[in-house]
Amino acid sequence: METLDANIATGNPNSGSVEMEGLKHRVDELMSKVDKLEQKVYDIDNFYSSANKKQIIVPKGNSATKGKDKEKHIPSIKKQQQEASRREAAAAKRMQDLIRQFGSILRQITQHKWAWPFMQPVDVEGLGLHDYYEIIDKPMDFSTIKNQMEAKDGTGYKHVREISSDVRLVFKNAMKYNDEKSDVHVMAKTLLDKFEEKWLQLLPKVTEEEKRREEEEAEVQLAMQVAQEAAHAKMTRDLSTELNEADVHLEELREMVVKHCRKMTTEEKRKLGAALTRLSPEDLSKALEIVAQNNPSFQATAEEVDLDMDAQSESTLWRLKFFVKDALEVQGKNSGGGGGNENQSNNKRKREFCDAIAKTSKKKCKKPT
Repeated sequence: METLDANIATGNPNSGSVEMEGLKHRVDELMSKVDKLEQKVYDIDNFYSSANKKQIIVPKGNSATKGKDKEKHIPSIKKQQQEASRREAAAAKRMQDLIRQFGSILRQITQHKWAWPFMQPVDVEGLGLHDYYEIIDKPMDFSTIKNQMEAKDGTGYKHVREISSDVRLVFKNAMKYNDEKSDVHVMAKTLLDKFEEKWLQLLPKVTEEEKRREEEEAEVQLAMQVAQEAAHAKMTRDLSTELNEADVHLEELREMVVKHCRKMTTEEKRKLGAALTRLSPEDLSKALEIVAQNNPSFQATAEEVDLDMDAQSESTLWRLKFFVKDALEVQGKNSGGGGGNENQSNNKRKREFCDAIAKTSKKKCKKPT
């Protein structure tokens, strides 16, 4: 609520009023806190929306207390990330061991007397194979495979199946480019068959490691989801406490505003009634909702309403005045064409804040005595 508006309500012509400045400062502080709470609500809502899509499994509990007790035994997200990194490093080490075992197979194949045509990249220009790249999409040879197996810069093979795939490619390229009766084709097919025999001996270990890694990844994912759920559950409880505190501050602020509201004159009421008729249908509906908040019997949605200005409380009249003033300013700027986006946003936030104060008052009135 701006100082100018507060001074209008109190009849104080001096904008430097210490009391009004204090009130404005309280409003600014509370609006800043509300902004932060809105962001937390958005984060939590976004998390649970994603959780519902992923069908996260979370610890069950019969009460909030049990939920808190369970959280004590759930490692934090940071610890879960550390555990995930540890498992990933262990899995990578086991895979490197399988790659070393695969190296034994590769040596047996490359030491065969028929392996020499496949040890280096095909000399396309030297052999005059002008159509080679039209037939072969991805050339491959054993020196390229060896270099990638020994790479230390992170570009090497990550899985033993990647190497086996490239070994097959060496022979299949040769079989694809050369006639099946040619020596190179026969040599490639023979070595491919020998490789497949030896690969079958290592395959059970590879399959076992893949299954183990899949299970560990599922466990890590579930543990991370549970930790995230526990963290957001705590965040939700903390947010609930903060919202309750903000609710109390809103009520205190409302009482301060009502206390400073002077009595509106008959002429001011007449001008207010005339200004209401200039509102857009949407803003007029919002204005009538302001009246209904403090007057439960008032039918704001009726086709015809009879608004008795003299029957309204001073706080309702001043809230209407502030709302109408802001709404007409926005309408004027919109009809003038462009500009005023920042002021429109500030006006909207102020009206939302006033609505929050009124809703707090209404809720308090409903509580049993």
